[in-house]
Amino acid sequence: MKRNMTRIVTWSLALLLISQTSFADDADLAKQLTNPVADLINFPLQYNFNDHMNPLSSGQQSYVNIQPVIPISISCDWMMISRTILPVIDATNPIPYSGERFGLSDTLQSLFFSPKKPTNGIIWGVGPALQIPTGTQELLGTGKWAAGPTLVILKMTESGWTIGALTNHLWSLGGSSGRDSMNQTFMQPFIAYTTKTAWTYTLNSESTYYWNQGDISLPLNAMISKTTKIGKQAMSFGGGIRYWVDHPDSGPRDIGYRFVVTFLFPEGKSSKA
Repeated sequence: MKRNMTRIVTWSLALLLISQTSFADDADLAKQLTNPVADLINFPLQYNFNDHMNPLSSGQQSYVNIQPVIPISISCDWMMISRTILPVIDATNPIPYSGERFGLSDTLQSLFFSPKKPTNGIIWGVGPALQIPTGTQELLGTGKWAAGPTLVILKMTESGWTIGALTNHLWSLGGSSGRDSMNQTFMQPFIAYTTKTAWTYTLNSESTYYWNQGDISLPLNAMISKTTKIGKQAMSFGGGIRYWVDHPDSGPRDIGYRFVVTFLFPEGKSSKA
């Protein structure tokens, strides 16, 4: 009887230790996900839904952002992080009475050059951003090539907090002569808290100011996500809501939604140069 009890206690302690180790590993991955320039290959698939688009509020929009993030070691001290966003859009009446539209929107390719170690506790990255006119229909893209600088800066604490901002500015370089030129600033301040059990709570905004038109698009997003493993595959699942504080006449209004599935590949970190 005593021997059986000893075995039960031993196995219980072993399972508890394994569980705590797993939580710690998941929490570390979850924290890295809050850092846009982390040394972590990840592949988010981000679904978004927006409603009440166009001046008549008769439009809806669903889109999936395909967002691979790939860090590449370029020296002993520096990394280059490639962040790509390719939207696949399904829209109804993006302008009044325009009907159903489905296809690709424009691709945004950003390259961040970031030191491997924080600078005085601050993590940062800077580089170029390039918009590629991959829109397959006129109402789904701008028809313009555009480029400009991009910057991210953040602070991460031992207690699980991450606070920072990501920004870029794009000027049009060419493309369809019949389309409006681009001159716009994107700003994404964010704050996130990750628990020891790998739950992350995030609040951010994703504002875009259109200088030529004098318009602003300003949604606030609140998200909850959980990092875990399914078999051997590390993954993160998240969801949340957004509220449109301000918008152009053609933009969405009121409440929107977001759901994200992210595949994580910690074994694929950038190799040392």
